[in-house]
Amino acid sequence: MTAFLDIETSLTGRRWVGPTALMDRAAEAIAQGAGLPPAVAMALARRGIAPEACEAYLAPSLRDLLPDPRSLLDMEKAARRFLAAVDARERIAIFADYDVDGGTSAALLIDWLRQMGREATLYVPDRIDEGYGPNDEAMSQLAATHDLIVCVDCGTLSHGPVAAAKGADVVILDHHLGGETLPDALAVVNPNRQDESGDLAHLCAAAVVFLMLVEAGRQLREAGRKGPDLLAMLDLVALATVADVAPLIGVNRAFVRQGLRVMARRERPGLVALADVARMDSAPSPYHLGFLLGPRVNAGGRVGRADLGARLLACNVPHEAQAMAERLDQLNSERREIEAGVQAAAMAQAEARGLDAPLVWAASEGWHPGVVGIVASRLKEAAHRPAIVIGFDGEIGKGSGRSISGVDLGAAIQRLAAEGLLLKGGGHKMAAGLTVERARLEPAMARLAELLERQGAAERGAADLVLDGLLMPGAATPELIGTLEAAGPFGAGSPAPRHVFADMQITFAKRVGERHLKMRFGDGLGAQLDAIAFGAFDGPLGPALEGHGGARFHLAGRLELNVWQGRQSAQLRLEDAARA
Repeated sequence: MTAFLDIETSLTGRRWVGPTALMDRAAEAIAQGAGLPPAVAMALARRGIAPEACEAYLAPSLRDLLPDPRSLLDMEKAARRFLAAVDARERIAIFADYDVDGGTSAALLIDWLRQMGREATLYVPDRIDEGYGPNDEAMSQLAATHDLIVCVDCGTLSHGPVAAAKGADVVILDHHLGGETLPDALAVVNPNRQDESGDLAHLCAAAVVFLMLVEAGRQLREAGRKGPDLLAMLDLVALATVADVAPLIGVNRAFVRQGLRVMARRERPGLVALADVARMDSAPSPYHLGFLLGPRVNAGGRVGRADLGARLLACNVPHEAQAMAERLDQLNSERREIEAGVQAAAMAQAEARGLDAPLVWAASEGWHPGVVGIVASRLKEAAHRPAIVIGFDGEIGKGSGRSISGVDLGAAIQRLAAEGLLLKGGGHKMAAGLTVERARLEPAMARLAELLERQGAAERGAADLVLDGLLMPGAATPELIGTLEAAGPFGAGSPAPRHVFADMQITFAKRVGERHLKMRFGDGLGAQLDAIAFGAFDGPLGPALEGHGGARFHLAGRLELNVWQGRQSAQLRLEDAARA
């Protein structure tokens, strides 16, 4: 297939791929059959939506897409035990992971219980002192003072800690990859258990918790009672789905679409305070959830107090929420400073090892465990390879990894743990965590590289840039962006439409901060469009466009609304360019 506009190698090293003839025909059929603009029709054609299914796709209904909670193993049992604890006024503890998915999962349960006149103890382990997931000491102490422990976004591999919770029932609501055996808990609800069908493997933990509350609501109705309004809690499910990079397919689309509407009502004090400190001045979008709110919720677990994010999300007192949000904003700034230092050192180490290996990795003494995952993501993006970054404290290193599409890092990490090369490890296909002894670092990374090479990790280069077609600057209007958004929400597993503005003249280009580029371009016929390229100076894109010297370029990216002082205008989120 010929490269789009004959661009075999762009400024970022990618080949441009446009729509196929078959896709063009499908988009034309959708445009005619459903009466939709060509740009929207192409977005739907890319997703394989038939003309007769477009109306339902553009208005995803939770009623139509929500799976039966009882399709998940142990769900009915988990909800029944949860309700029994509520009715008997038993003491309930929630053991949550320290990331956004764990925090939102905990907040969902706390909010629901509060509306039922009950309280729960929140326990979030310290990332540095305790590490990920339940541990023997914490579970034993919680069991001594509670009747029921609900583990959210963790627990599926915690055989020992669950056994240590003597005297209390344990219910696990999780989505991490399960092992061959499960802990001896009362219920383990997890779409990624090995004995599950895998049909709901795309759910994050907060979605699993939401389904448990749906089942609890059904059991309440069967008993002639009424539970809290679950639709009002979809703001938390949406935040978790986007921040945990769950694919926006199936019911996840409905969760995010409807959750954004709930969030726009500004009824949850914690999210209102967080949006205000993040200076969100427009209706919430997946971008806001993934890049403004999510990192701030995470900041407490990374470099501050581990339970701060969950406490904020569950908070219903505005002035308390404001104080916590300001603290998280401050911690997020500290996290960025720490991250910058680790990233520079890790990148230098990985480059010295070579960025073309099946696994890119770096490890050093004193690297903060709260930022190694973010740095691993940066290495992955730079090398287009799975990446691991490990921070050592003495002889023990704690690390985090990020993978590329088509390479299951979580399964490989889990195998290393089973083989004894890691003290522990597990996660998802795209993200995983590990603990390793210094003496076993080199053999563990060599073995991991071997396992990933078998999955084809060494054969991957920069991914092709998939494009939806050409646009002229004059056609890029807020109205067009509004119609394109109808095919969303966009994110993992459902990328936003990307368009090319061909043979453009750059009329303004300026570096913003250290890494970003702000510019304006036009077609020479009068119409001009603003563009922003985040991280442009991390590679060749920024220098080439800033120093354009009058040359013309093909510019590729995603359209978005820019809101400034209450006025909306179209803007290109520039991702790539090639000389015309």
